[in-house]
Amino acid sequence: MSLVTARHAEELARGIQTLGLDIDEAAQQRLLDYLALLAKWNKAYNLTAVRDVDEMVSRHLLDSLSIVPQFEAAGGERWLDVGSGGGMPGIPLAILFPGKSMTLLDSNGKKTRFLTQVKLELKLDNLQVIHSRVEAFQPELPFNGIVSRAFSSLEDFTKWTRHLGDTQTNWLAMKGVHPSDELAALPEDFRVEAERALAVPGCQGQRHLLILRRTA
Repeated sequence: MSLVTARHAEELARGIQTLGLDIDEAAQQRLLDYLALLAKWNKAYNLTAVRDVDEMVSRHLLDSLSIVPQFEAAGGERWLDVGSGGGMPGIPLAILFPGKSMTLLDSNGKKTRFLTQVKLELKLDNLQVIHSRVEAFQPELPFNGIVSRAFSSLEDFTKWTRHLGDTQTNWLAMKGVHPSDELAALPEDFRVEAERALAVPGCQGQRHLLILRRTA
């Protein structure tokens, strides 16, 4: 029996409306199918600290969807979700944007096994799963965009992924409270392109998105 119910579907639909997004029913169902897999595998694989599926709609799905306008505006066909963990925000973004190539990278084998299972079960042909430390990963081409959600400090995020992008790449860092101290430690060849406070339906805490670019 699925842990995901009609109540979760209603909460997702309401949240999408609050975020001002236009997501069709088929994509909403795939988001719920992903949530069901996450809740099921989490019991054995410890994919997320959020144990209660009732909290997962807001803290995982809607949180991931809150950056859709900035993700769309950034453009680019080739994206990397670094330190993807249970697949946020990479899998929701891959579901919404089948025309974009989304690579999920994580150094934890259990997590990449789960991500591979999601790719197979949801038939996400635009998804690639890489089991590697970020420093060791060497793609053939730089990514158009690199996104992370609570992966590391901004200094480490930019330092560890510098070789994965170029001056055309957008780095999107999802954060909780505004990371003023982390911004002070940003490497000299990175600058802040934009900052956004995110309003995530059902989430009490602060959420921020920082868009970074490399200057050289």
